[in-house]
Amino acid sequence: MLINFFHGLRDAGIPVTTRELLDLLEGLKRHLVVGSVDQFYYFSRACLVKDEKYFDRFDKAFGAHFRDLEGLDDIIEAMIPDDWLRNEFMKELSEEDKAKIESLGGLEKLIEEFKKRLEEQEKRHEGGNKWIGTGGTSPFGQQGYHPEGIRVGPNGGNRRAVKVWDKRDFRNLDDSVELGTRNIKLALRRLRKFARTGSAEELDLDDTIRSTARNAGLLDIRMVPERHNAVKVLLFFDVGGSMDPHVKVCEELFSAARTEFKHMENFYFHNFLYESVWKNNIRRHHERTALLDILHKYGHDYKVVIVGDASMSPYEIVQPGGSVEHWNEEAGEVWLRRLRQTYEKCIWINPVPEDEWEYTQSIAMTHQLMEGHMYPLTLHGLEEGMSFLSR
Repeated sequence: MLINFFHGLRDAGIPVTTRELLDLLEGLKRHLVVGSVDQFYYFSRACLVKDEKYFDRFDKAFGAHFRDLEGLDDIIEAMIPDDWLRNEFMKELSEEDKAKIESLGGLEKLIEEFKKRLEEQEKRHEGGNKWIGTGGTSPFGQQGYHPEGIRVGPNGGNRRAVKVWDKRDFRNLDDSVELGTRNIKLALRRLRKFARTGSAEELDLDDTIRSTARNAGLLDIRMVPERHNAVKVLLFFDVGGSMDPHVKVCEELFSAARTEFKHMENFYFHNFLYESVWKNNIRRHHERTALLDILHKYGHDYKVVIVGDASMSPYEIVQPGGSVEHWNEEAGEVWLRRLRQTYEKCIWINPVPEDEWEYTQSIAMTHQLMEGHMYPLTLHGLEEGMSFLSR
């Protein structure tokens, strides 16, 4: 049963190893989990999942494996030892309840009857004394009354159920979802190169201790400049038109980048890079910066990050005069190549989901111009992009 569960997790893209499976089996052997699917869920997740971004995939794989009827026998046999069924469980019942449990032929008969009725039942049932449902006096269901029952669904009302079989819904923490500012910061921290700059404002504890010891115990405080991320970044944002739905996540990315990178310059463009960009969207028609000036002003050690959906007419990329806002004497692809020739590390971050890229010709063209260094605006995409920039 657990071997199939293990393969199900692997098929779901969770990097679970044999060592972690053995840890889970050892815990079950030592009876760390006894008789509770909830306990098994949390314990198996703790053993098998080492990164919270895989929690959503684990939830789906867990539900898919243990939701079907075939898993019921396995769960009962693997998770509830025989001695617990006959000893620990019986301790919780009064003599009257023990006698009533035998009314269906014992616990084994109760479970067998539960599976049989589950297979026969085709719709939701409420009330009554036979089918699985809510209310009523059937031994199988929720919020009814029967002392030897199996509860199906959320917490019941009489707290007399023998077996809990809950349907769970968990919050999505997958790494394929769009990000908040905090997670963006964590992803951007992959691009780090620390240096001490500025005035000496931070206590150097190690040097202070050494200097004080050399000074016969007289305190000699030593200060050093603060450590900052010395990576230099040029950040270009596409604004307007098809980028309007992505404003919020782009604002979060900008805010996170401002915090993480001390040396960062940002500029805006519309649809594609041409001969000029701007820093103020309100005055973009009057105050523009020539892209050639940027290429000459900022050193080759800068890392370039372009953020845009690359969704436009292909003519805006490959044709002079293709821009929808002005007459560009040279095609956008010419300017993008110049940028990439000037800066060795250059990536394109796309807020459009990656599985939709192939349906837009301009995205495919831009992806090719970037030589594959286009990444989705997700946790995983940002991590991959920052990893490339930091090499």
